[in-house]
Amino acid sequence: MRLRPSLFVLVFVFVLVSCGGPRRESRYYEINGYAQGGAYSVKLRMDPGVDFPTAEAAKTGIDSILTRIDTTLSGYNPASQLSRFNAGEAIVPNDLFLEMYDLAYDFFLRSDGALDFAAGPLFDLWGFGFSGEEDKAPSEEAIARALSVSGMKRLRKDIRSAITPDGTLRAGDLLLPGESEEALPRLNYNAIAQGWSCDRVAGWLRSHGVTQMMVNIGEIYCEGLNPAGEGWTVGIDSPYEGNYSPGETLEGIWSSEGKACGIVTSGNYRKFFVDAEGRHFSHTIDPRSGRAVRSDLLSATVVAPDAAAADALATWCMVIGREEAERLIASLGADYACYLIYDQGDGKMSIFPSPGFSLRSR
Repeated sequence: MRLRPSLFVLVFVFVLVSCGGPRRESRYYEINGYAQGGAYSVKLRMDPGVDFPTAEAAKTGIDSILTRIDTTLSGYNPASQLSRFNAGEAIVPNDLFLEMYDLAYDFFLRSDGALDFAAGPLFDLWGFGFSGEEDKAPSEEAIARALSVSGMKRLRKDIRSAITPDGTLRAGDLLLPGESEEALPRLNYNAIAQGWSCDRVAGWLRSHGVTQMMVNIGEIYCEGLNPAGEGWTVGIDSPYEGNYSPGETLEGIWSSEGKACGIVTSGNYRKFFVDAEGRHFSHTIDPRSGRAVRSDLLSATVVAPDAAAADALATWCMVIGREEAERLIASLGADYACYLIYDQGDGKMSIFPSPGFSLRSR
């Protein structure tokens, strides 16, 4: 769940299983490691038809995917394509760079700007971006300046039309006519990158014959059944201020019931700061106003057909608030569901589970 910084870091990965010898029957394995600022876990069943021989081979493939994502899209890796693009350098964009931009622009349009992946100056201004600045409440003048140089509205929808004949792309080439290169676009995919990474890993596993899996890279994608022959389960944390231990105090347990889907929670109860005047500011920025969101919505858990969509929608819900979030999820159809927890005042919490979303106790 999105409850820690989305750094893109991949270090040594280890497998908590015995991986030797030929497989004669189906068996579940768990692969664990570190990526994107925290621990990740991939649980999968290896059936006789899976076309890699061991869990070690699966580890190698997952390593390769996460390393490639890091070198392409990490805003914290200064050598990544994204970091060099944001710095104004010419890059030769690979397929991941182009795919992520297409997906981000689509969500920008669908959300009417509530999701904006070119709002880097705003995130940095509030101390939530890649700049390393401290959390702070900026002045109205500073917000206005950042808004003037932020937004995918300044950029071409078709990124391929900005690629030069020699195959290179510069941030300035992506600007629409009339936009000044004195303020180059700065892309930030933190609101979608972890869910999208889950989908990339899951897609690779599926292409090799894996049909039962749970991929957790900060956000979660699951498909099929767990070792007990039941749907994969996820605990939904209770969003009270001071709950800094994921899994310690739960609203309940959600089950996938065997369907293929992503599930993501976005919340502000662990990520906020208090200014010198005692005001609370969430880490969710509304890119339309340039201000930190202040609403009664404490957390939004979203289920969607893939983890990238669940990731984007969870952030979208936090930006627009409870009532609009309820209408948004209802408009998307039976494949989408949400569980909203909000502050009804006097320190009391209320819930809104959409149809199709149910929790059970531990």
